[in-house]
Amino acid sequence: MSKRLSFFFLALLVFAVSGSLLAAGQSKPVGAEGHQWWQNAVFYEIYPRSFADNDDDRIGDLNGISSKMNYLHDLGVDAIWITPCYPSPQVDFGCDVSDYRNIDPMYGTPADFDRMVAEGKKNGVRVIMDFVPNHTSDQHPWFLDSKSSRTSAHRDWYIWRDGKGPGDPPNNWISTFGGSAWKFDATTNQFYYHYFYAQQPDLNWRNPAVEKEMLDTTRWWYKRGVAGFRLDAVDLLFEDPRAARQPCAGREKCAG
Repeated sequence: MSKRLSFFFLALLVFAVSGSLLAAGQSKPVGAEGHQWWQNAVFYEIYPRSFADNDDDRIGDLNGISSKMNYLHDLGVDAIWITPCYPSPQVDFGCDVSDYRNIDPMYGTPADFDRMVAEGKKNGVRVIMDFVPNHTSDQHPWFLDSKSSRTSAHRDWYIWRDGKGPGDPPNNWISTFGGSAWKFDATTNQFYYHYFYAQQPDLNWRNPAVEKEMLDTTRWWYKRGVAGFRLDAVDLLFEDPRAARQPCAGREKCAG
């Protein structure tokens, strides 16, 4: 991991802890033994789709989680980690996010989220969100704009490259799910990079506008009362800007 990347996530961790304490109105930042609250906390991961269904549509929802806060408290849970509940086409269980500042309608509304946070606070249970900074859905408005033109406002928010020839990707990188990590888009006659599914184009974290927008998004959720974030795939944020060919030694993933 680069020094820049290490510093970035150290800063984000500090921001997460300080932001959660301010949001919760805590007067003491550390416990009696000098520990931050999260150092000795019991975290409980929740996949909202299957945890508790409050409206009998056979899909779990945020109101279902709210209804179980007393139960979670009785279990000794200090914080719940909610897996991605943002709007999503659900190609990858919600990790293909199409709107970072909203709630998927199948799980409820932003008001339901606020109610869940409030119920958690009453029961001493903090809410941790799953944040997916490496990529978005290909249905996110940023990507739809990015692929519309080589001069679009969001073009450089993603990683676009010319191919080596007709139908030939920029290099031999492959997706972790198999096949080339490059997807050709006929609109602009270039390839975009995706470490995961083709429907999950990678964001370009070397673009300061991307970094600012994502950090602003975390601040937006802190203001709604979240205590912190679990960061998904953070070791994948920065690719080789030269798009150099990957050696095919040992078990390294490459396509010839």
